[in-house]
Amino acid sequence: MNAVLFDEHRMAVRPEHLKHLDNLGDRLVIAGPFQTEEGKATGSFMVIEAPDLAAATALYAEDPYIRHGVFETYSISRWALTINRSAGR
Repeated sequence: MNAVLFDEHRMAVRPEHLKHLDNLGDRLVIAGPFQTEEGKATGSFMVIEAPDLAAATALYAEDPYIRHGVFETYSISRWALTINRSAGR
């Protein structure tokens, strides 16, 4: 898919993607796009709280960006929040 069509596809799916993120509630810790210097989205970063890898995988599989092919690939890694100055940690 060329860049223009990809951007159009991404923007068409974006409202459904944002609704999905909102529906995650407190399970969503942080999310946002990686960007070029010009501000063009090049990927995304999300941190969710899940009891195990299977639950995390299921949550990501529900994301409209994955279901509608906006994300060609993704990876899930275990991560521990150690320092969070905004939360006083």
